[in-house]
Amino acid sequence: MQTIETSNKKSKLKSLDTLFIKTYGCAMNVYDSSRMSDLMQQAYGLRIVDEPRDADVILMNTCSIRDGAENKVYSELGRYKLLKDKRPDLIIGVGGCVGQQEGERIQKRAPYVDIVFGPQTYHRLPEMVKEIRRNRVRLTEIDMPEIEKFDHLPKPKVEGLTGYVTIMEGCDKFCTFCIVPYTRGAEISRPPEDILEECRQLIDAGAKDISLLGQNVNAYRAEDADGNAVDFAGLLHLVGSLEGMQRLRFSTSHPMEMTTELCEAFAEIPALMPYLHLPVQSGSNAILKAMHRGHTREDYIRIIEELRLHCPDIALSSDFIVGFPGETEEDFEQTMDLVRHVHFDSAFSFKYSPRPGTPAAKAEDDVPEAIKSERLLRLQALLKEQSRLGMARQVGKTTEVLVEGKGKREGDLTGRTPDFRIVHFQGNPRLIGHILPVNITQAYDLSLRGELVIED
Repeated sequence: MQTIETSNKKSKLKSLDTLFIKTYGCAMNVYDSSRMSDLMQQAYGLRIVDEPRDADVILMNTCSIRDGAENKVYSELGRYKLLKDKRPDLIIGVGGCVGQQEGERIQKRAPYVDIVFGPQTYHRLPEMVKEIRRNRVRLTEIDMPEIEKFDHLPKPKVEGLTGYVTIMEGCDKFCTFCIVPYTRGAEISRPPEDILEECRQLIDAGAKDISLLGQNVNAYRAEDADGNAVDFAGLLHLVGSLEGMQRLRFSTSHPMEMTTELCEAFAEIPALMPYLHLPVQSGSNAILKAMHRGHTREDYIRIIEELRLHCPDIALSSDFIVGFPGETEEDFEQTMDLVRHVHFDSAFSFKYSPRPGTPAAKAEDDVPEAIKSERLLRLQALLKEQSRLGMARQVGKTTEVLVEGKGKREGDLTGRTPDFRIVHFQGNPRLIGHILPVNITQAYDLSLRGELVIED
């Protein structure tokens, strides 16, 4: 930990009452932000506010996956500086992957930032805030203790009907384009007993849809209290059998870790929902090798075929990068061919941009920007059409919808299908929180409309 003294002046400090958290990036960052909130509420009784101008503590939970992540952070910090100029006691913290990656450089460039911390050290926030207020120092905490933070977190809270549980941290795959192994560290799995207990707490608090999270979630491997090995498929069976577990999901997966047992789990575990996000990135074996993905297009297609053998109606989502260094038109066409072969229900697609500190950043970014843009448009048009067809195939089906809240239309409710599609329908607000059969009558680009089959 780096400590920098900023002032010798001691004055009476006002109490801390409010907290604002700005979250960027993945579901794990959303989970981490919720736990930061729990920690600060437990330690200081802070209430969450929607605007930074109303906060006594501002925390940024950052993501370094996409291009320009650091610039976005510094731009946001510039706005916070104006607030700090008016209120010197305002505490500003930068956490997450940009915090881990940039470390002390953040405070050199933005000396008004009080705390810089990484994804593995946010459990120390209360004590860091205490030290800052007591000793007028700036702190940097970017070490990577082995999953220590989970031993210091309070009981999780549930907002709405969904809950999230991080089951492992880090990634050992070292894809050449990805910064995650350097900002999140090596793969470390939590003990299954801890995961089960956190899931029980969420169920008791009202969660009906629980997602297990990890940078590479299906790489989970741990031992139980008796010394028995538990892999990810085994963990899913344990979590899925908990009393009160209604809907179970997980994200994000890697094709290298998709075992037969995991494919079979979709048929064997009633609570496991028929939805999988499985990034492929490219359909070209040459590009997959350059990306150090560890699998081929044939491996990926075989996995999808095995999944559909056990769960024919599974909804598939994926990630794609176009314009990776060395990608030819033929390479890109192989990606398009894979998309046509698999048929995705949804996907995220991006133009390649080098991330500082990754092996791919050393290669020449030799695909012209105009070609990247043109390929991305072609890919997104195909993916959009597949998504539209997937939505259209739902019309006429009756599906179980978890009613999550009121819709925008007068009298509407909104909810999620097992395969994670949004459904709008007319209904009484007292139905919120229930899982009910809904007949799908219309399909839109991003959602469905239906009618309740039974309303009691």
